[in-house]
Amino acid sequence: MIPTQFAGAVQQFSVWILPLVLSITLHEAAHGFVALRFGDDTALRMGRVSLNPLRHIDPFGTLLLPALLLLSHAPFLFGWAKPVPVNFARLRPPRAGMAIVAAAGPATNLVLAVISALLIYLVPLLPGAGQEWALANLKNSVLINLVLAVFNMIPLPPLDGGRVAVGLLPRRLAMPLARTERYTLPLMMVALLLLPVVGINIFSWVVGIPVEYLLGLVYRATGLA
Repeated sequence: MIPTQFAGAVQQFSVWILPLVLSITLHEAAHGFVALRFGDDTALRMGRVSLNPLRHIDPFGTLLLPALLLLSHAPFLFGWAKPVPVNFARLRPPRAGMAIVAAAGPATNLVLAVISALLIYLVPLLPGAGQEWALANLKNSVLINLVLAVFNMIPLPPLDGGRVAVGLLPRRLAMPLARTERYTLPLMMVALLLLPVVGINIFSWVVGIPVEYLLGLVYRATGLA
């Protein structure tokens, strides 16, 4: 019984962590690649314009935290990678470049969600034993990529949506928004980990509702719904 339980736990872990690592890796690599195209080679020099997950994984944010959330049966999966270093002053043009570099990550996740949905059509071509595992990976990949896209577009720096807003807003609005960066992570931790304990789930409102809409849109657009 124990080996069976262990095998089931490993399978459950793999069908969430594998798509999460792939999604985060390509998200971060996209930032570095687009920054390079706009004139900043900082990420390239630091080895971050790469599809190697080991260059982007944050041991806590990419592996340990998602694993703890899975083991505790949390209602959501959350994680992050090491931020790709970008020298926004070297981008040309600087502010528009910042917005485009920031948007590249969530845009990549949206593309990956659609690709993952389309790959579901190939699942019946796999050997019988692998079909269920592959299908779970692909469905989770669609969901994870949409969550990453929506969450990262929350307009608070240093999230990508905040960078986009700072790059596009007039300076009189952009500068005060940029100065809120130091408060974002503590606020996120409170909103994601503490408020649900008292029955307030901001994550389900801000991220869950848009993700649910996009999930239906992706499946309808790919003919799966």
